Amino acid sequence: MPGNKSVKGTTAADTTTLWRNARLATFDPAMQGIGTVENAVIAVRGGRIAFAGPEKDLPADLATADEITDCGGRWVTPSLIDCHTHLVFGGNRAMEFEMRLNGATYEEIAKAGGGIVSSVRDTRAVSEDALVAQALPRLDTLLAEGISTIEIKSGYGLDIETELKMLRVARRLETLRPVRIVTSYLAAHATPAEYKGRNADYITDVVLPGLERAHAEGLVDAVDGFCEGIAFSVEEITRVFEKARQLGLPVKLHAEQLSDLGGAKLAASYGALSADHLEYLDEAGAKALAKAGTVAVLLPGAFYALREKQAPPVQALRDAGATIALATDCNPGTSPLTSLLLTMNMGATLFRMTVEECLTATTRNAAKALGLLAETGTLEAGKSADFTIWDIERPAELVYRIGFNPLHARIFKGQKVSS
Repeated sequence: MPGNKSVKGTTAADTTTLWRNARLATFDPAMQGIGTVENAVIAVRGGRIAFAGPEKDLPADLATADEITDCGGRWVTPSLIDCHTHLVFGGNRAMEFEMRLNGATYEEIAKAGGGIVSSVRDTRAVSEDALVAQALPRLDTLLAEGISTIEIKSGYGLDIETELKMLRVARRLETLRPVRIVTSYLAAHATPAEYKGRNADYITDVVLPGLERAHAEGLVDAVDGFCEGIAFSVEEITRVFEKARQLGLPVKLHAEQLSDLGGAKLAASYGALSADHLEYLDEAGAKALAKAGTVAVLLPGAFYALREKQAPPVQALRDAGATIALATDCNPGTSPLTSLLLTMNMGATLFRMTVEECLTATTRNAAKALGLLAETGTLEAGKSADFTIWDIERPAELVYRIGFNPLHARIFKGQKVSS
């Protein structure tokens, strides 16, 4: 970008950089709407935002910078955050997608080796290095849309060693790319074939001891589960959440995707970071989430891919005052989606969310869903300098366009990492 200059003899800790001539969408909750600031500047020192606001209000001690970048009047937002993904997995499920289009039933696909069983088989079969190699193109596609932070779950191992392998891969990805990765332990995703009909034994033998090992190795940031008729009951998930509480780990939950089992209320009762999917959430569940401060994470990619008919109750969530986030749910079976920009468009077109809601859902609210709101998700002094510069006329374009990426530059922890 034009207008850059640098001064020698400084260290990263005391270097001040200015990103001036910008139009900011700060998403500062103390401001109205998306927190628009015209004729703005962002000052960065030591990888953190020292100031974000009108250039006329820039403090004198930040005015003399070591490096200045002219943003050319472009819009700048917090970098986007994908707060629910299953990014690490072996193989793919294109075969069953094709079979389904040709009229195959769920049973026929299962007999042919499809479904989650195929993802478990493929994930167990490949090495850690191979999983890294398969995950990187998906990660790079997301990063190219201005993302700074991504959550990655385990859940396609369903045995202790493979669950740990998936989490190690997620940790490695953070060393290979400029990105912040949050890991979630999701062994309570499904019951493997060897434990069919024995959910309680699977939790006892695999889920709980695996969680203890993952925690001991520093591989897990949060604990997730799938509360559904085809997965685990409220009582079974409670056992997992109790172990998470003993270990001091936050929880989240796949809930009310196919039916209303009361999973969202369970999540809220544990002060969960988020409850996700929520197509069958009732009014009481929405109120419980709002009261607990648990974020409702909506996943339009899965709704679209599964051709669901019942959309999540967005108005009930609004009325309750719940916080709403959006995420790709990137996974091999029900949401093979690697575009958060398209996810926002789906949130608007399929769930009738507003532009402001969609943008907030992938920045500030997504950060809250990961327990990271104190660190990122808005353009405020003290937070990590994670922001994205866009070639757009107005922020609505980020939601309105389909198949178009207007990224101009992505800044992560104060450093320009892509353009």
